[in-house]
Amino acid sequence: MPDRYPGYDVLSKRNTPSWNEQTRRVVDHRIAVPREPRFLTENEFATLTAIADRIVPQPKSRPPVPVAALIDQKLLEDQGDGFRGKNMPRHREAWQRGLRALDAEATAAFGVAFRALDPARQDALLRSAETGDLHDEAWGGMPVNTFFKERLLRDIVFAYWSFPTAWNEIGWGGPASPRGYVRMGFGERDPWEAVAAATDPESARRKNRNVG
Repeated sequence: MPDRYPGYDVLSKRNTPSWNEQTRRVVDHRIAVPREPRFLTENEFATLTAIADRIVPQPKSRPPVPVAALIDQKLLEDQGDGFRGKNMPRHREAWQRGLRALDAEATAAFGVAFRALDPARQDALLRSAETGDLHDEAWGGMPVNTFFKERLLRDIVFAYWSFPTAWNEIGWGGPASPRGYVRMGFGERDPWEAVAAATDPESARRKNRNVG
């Protein structure tokens, strides 16, 4: 993956006017998330990790965003969204039931759990989940396509883009508190925002080292 914002590290803003104490606490909490399961079982966590690898594949050139750990923490802290789709259980039960059901579907079709499948078969099962074309009893009446869209896809994508590593990839400065963003027009940037590599990566690298 090309480095669109060379030399940029959003965490360099930690002790600048860009972030206040609340922002620092929130970001520090995410960075410190334990990389092992605390709510899900080991098998559920491994299945979630395999799913996340298909939904948001990550480059090998940098430490991965701990997507499964971030979702597991959300479940541990019982952080719901305040809403859920028709016939959907609460988010904790939905995730546990959905992960177990995907393993049951994989075992019935291929003889092994989802996490043990090759990527092509994992993708095939996820496409079937997206269209609702999975019918194992383990789903327990939960609508499969709603689980895919409202829990699996949404939670994984949100977890990925909530993490500083992902912010670096798009040159985002993190929560706009207290400094905020002033230049909001297309192609405009505030002095404390990252500089895209464009045609001169080395110049962007020098500027991004001083962004704060």
